[in-house]
Amino acid sequence: QVQLVESGGGLVQPGGSLRLSCASSGSIFSIYYMAWYRQAPGKQRELVAGISSLGTPNYADSVKDRFTITRDYAKNTVYLQMNSLKPEDTGVYYCKAASTNVGYWGQGTQVTVSS
Repeated sequence: QVQLVESGGGLVQPGGSLRLSCASSGSIFSIYYMAWYRQAPGKQRELVAGISSLGTPNYADSVKDRFTITRDYAKNTVYLQMNSLKPEDTGVYYCKAASTNVGYWGQGTQVTVSS
């Protein structure tokens, strides 16, 4: 099994920055893709950014000019650097790890951007 723990969420003003961390443990050798999702109250969970085992990132159009996803293999951690934050970025951010035929989710960390 794979365990994921998110951290780094909090309250930030519009235009500010925040960095989220996702620490993984367990059978992480089988993971080929990791991603960040977010979910606002009453809304569907949506993909924010992903990164392959080779380090190739992808982003939702709404964040691609502002967010950066990176991976630190030595620390078994994936980061999401969020800049120029907007109120619509508010939500619970979840880390997801994908291996063949199975996905793992973290508990989530709250990000609030004041209006």
